[in-house]
Amino acid sequence: MNYAKLAFTDAVKKLQEQNGSRKSYERMEQFTNDDGLSVREARHIQNRDSFYLATYGENGFPYIQHRGGPKGFLKVLNSQTLGFLDFSGNKQYISTGNIQHNNKVSLFLMDYPSKTRLKIYAETEILALDEKPEITEKLQLSNYRYSAKRVMLFHVKAFNWNCPQHIKPRYSAEEMEDLFSAQQEYIKTLESEIKRLRG
Repeated sequence: MNYAKLAFTDAVKKLQEQNGSRKSYERMEQFTNDDGLSVREARHIQNRDSFYLATYGENGFPYIQHRGGPKGFLKVLNSQTLGFLDFSGNKQYISTGNIQHNNKVSLFLMDYPSKTRLKIYAETEILALDEKPEITEKLQLSNYRYSAKRVMLFHVKAFNWNCPQHIKPRYSAEEMEDLFSAQQEYIKTLESEIKRLRG
């Protein structure tokens, strides 16, 4: 796996040369990872409740779709394979149709509170729910209401971590509750104490 070799096309290299960054990025191209996703990447993926999926249409235009679900709905099946159950949606089928034309995709996984992002190049495999029952079973979700239409597998070809520059921290309602739970408990304690002193 070599993210730089996939990302740095001839046009990209030319711009790097013109802008003085080519030598630095040339060293990046020497790094190859044959082991696939490590514990760090797996943990990041398993803690996401959404990701962005970029596909490429027959008309030459890219398409980016937000995919969401409960935390961990995108599962790490092994060090080189991710998978999730594709939920029923608005029936536009843009991503699915694009993948049938070109199965090469890019995934973008954001962790806004910690200002980290993971980029993944992958080749997609679409399966019927009954095609490989053992995989479908592994991707099932508990305590979440959904209707699955198909299985999507991502065979990871390369990945890269981006720098945190310009990422603005954002927090979900659940994360905000966690952040303020101790403060709420303290306020309740103070209110009880005030009530006792007044009584």
